[in-house]
Amino acid sequence: MDVLTGKAAETTSRPYNNLLRRLNDADYALIAPHVTIETTDANDLLYNPGDDVQVVHFPCGPALATFLVANEDGRDVETILVGREGAVGGIVSEGFLPAYTRIIVKFGGPFARIRVGRLEAAKAKSKTLSNIFARYADCMLAQIFQSTACNAIHSIEQRTAKWILAAMERTEGNDSVPLTHEQLATLLGVGRSYASRVIQSFKAEGVIETRRGSILVRNRNGLRLRSCLCNDAVKAHFEEVLRGVYPTEETSQSSA
Repeated sequence: MDVLTGKAAETTSRPYNNLLRRLNDADYALIAPHVTIETTDANDLLYNPGDDVQVVHFPCGPALATFLVANEDGRDVETILVGREGAVGGIVSEGFLPAYTRIIVKFGGPFARIRVGRLEAAKAKSKTLSNIFARYADCMLAQIFQSTACNAIHSIEQRTAKWILAAMERTEGNDSVPLTHEQLATLLGVGRSYASRVIQSFKAEGVIETRRGSILVRNRNGLRLRSCLCNDAVKAHFEEVLRGVYPTEETSQSSA
C-alpha cells in the first residue's frame, strides 16, 4: 500500500498533463531536468506558419491550445483543441520543420515545455518513451481526421454542442467554459452572428446560459443529445491507444 501511495504521489507531483503522467518513472526522469513551466494567457502565440518548431508545449490543467488554418478570405478556422491529454509542436514531425498552422493558447494557464532536441535525445534512449509519443501522434491524427469528417457532414448545431463539450472535458469538467461567441464562431468556421443564433437557440431550450466571456452549461445531457458523436469516437481511440490519457470527469476528480 505504501509503495502504491508513494508512486501516486510521485506521479501527481509532475505537471498536470496526462501525457507526461502516463510516462513511467524512468522515462520521465530522462526529460524532467529539461522541463520548464510557464504561465500563458489566452491568445498567446505558440507558432506561426513557417516558424521552426523547436519547443514542445504541454497544456496543463485547464489550459488549451488550438490549431488554426488560414483561409483565402482571411478567416482562421480552428481544427482541433489540445488540452492536458497531449502536446503541440514537434509531435508528428519530430520537430525542426516549419509549422504549417498557427497555434495559439485558447484558454490560458500553465504549459510545460521542453526543447525538441532534448525530447528526441530522450526518445533515442528509451523505446518505451518513443512509443508513447508515437501513439500520441496517432491519436492526434485521428482527432484531425475526425474533425475533417465532422466539418463535412454535421450541422452547425451539432458541432457547436461538440465544441462546448470538448472544451468542458479539458477544463476539468467545470460547467462554466471560458468560451466567447467570437471564439466559438472561429471554432465553427462561421460568422459571429450565425454562432450567436445557435447559442440563443440553446439558451431558449435551457441547455446553456451565457455570461460575460463564458458559457455556463445547465443541462449536460441535453447538450450531449444535440452533439454529434465525434468526441466519443476520439475518446474511444485514445482509450484504445493510450488508456487513461484523454480527460474524463473521473480522471479530473482523481487528479484534484
